[in-house]
Amino acid sequence: MSDAPVAIVTGASRGIGRAGALALAEAGFDVAISARTVREGTGTAESNTVREERSVPVPGSLERTAEEIEDRGRRALIVPMDLLDRDAVLAVPATVVERWGRIDVLFNNAIHKGVGTMDRIADLTERSMHDMFTGNVVHQILLIQAVLPHMLAQGRGTIIDMVSGSARHDPPAPPGEGGWGILYSGSKAAFGRVAGGINAEHRSAGIRAFNVDPGNVVTEARRAAKPDDEYAAGFGSEPAEATGRVVAWLATDPGADRFLGKWIFAPKLCSDLELLPGWTYQPVG
Repeated sequence: MSDAPVAIVTGASRGIGRAGALALAEAGFDVAISARTVREGTGTAESNTVREERSVPVPGSLERTAEEIEDRGRRALIVPMDLLDRDAVLAVPATVVERWGRIDVLFNNAIHKGVGTMDRIADLTERSMHDMFTGNVVHQILLIQAVLPHMLAQGRGTIIDMVSGSARHDPPAPPGEGGWGILYSGSKAAFGRVAGGINAEHRSAGIRAFNVDPGNVVTEARRAAKPDDEYAAGFGSEPAEATGRVVAWLATDPGADRFLGKWIFAPKLCSDLELLPGWTYQPVG
């Protein structure tokens, strides 16, 4: 059995999750990856509002990310997961422990992207509200609960939660006109409180938890669903790799402890630490 540290990355078929998985592999981790899209060519971006119905193809897959991890000399383990499927969520850490015997890092990157994400208040339904908080809060906490006993038994572990600037600011305009849906931002605001609770309860036992804000990343799914993305113009566009490098740095550098309890804006930290050669963060406005 390998003695390499093990990371779990959710939502790793593309975008920030893929970038984080590859950065962790480059940092020496074997990486277990989860998402809904297993095979290349089967990924789709579904509608995130009741005002339109669409499904467009999106590149990226767990198989592709796994190949890239292995190209970097590390092991990859594919564990498919849908955030709305409780059994699938709990199967991820169970499978990793069964196959690899340890969990050192959990990067909670996946988000629920269904209807409600970009809906206006009057358009929200009981179902969309239930699904959003189930996927973005309840099941993510269940995943953390399943991982914590293994980290506590080891006496160490790092949990990195993906948060969103939308949780801290009011939208400048309605959804679809330069703003965002309050259901999505509300779910991310709730999830943004989890890392602090983990640190309060388990820091003395060797567990560290961080909140990481990726800034405005135009991922493959966003680009496919909306080629003329209004957010890129108003809020800039940062590379997914910037957040990926920050995730790997938080997982490996002892100096990262100074960011415990802080809201980490990944693009600026990546630029300040020169983690992505040739790229510098340029704030908008």
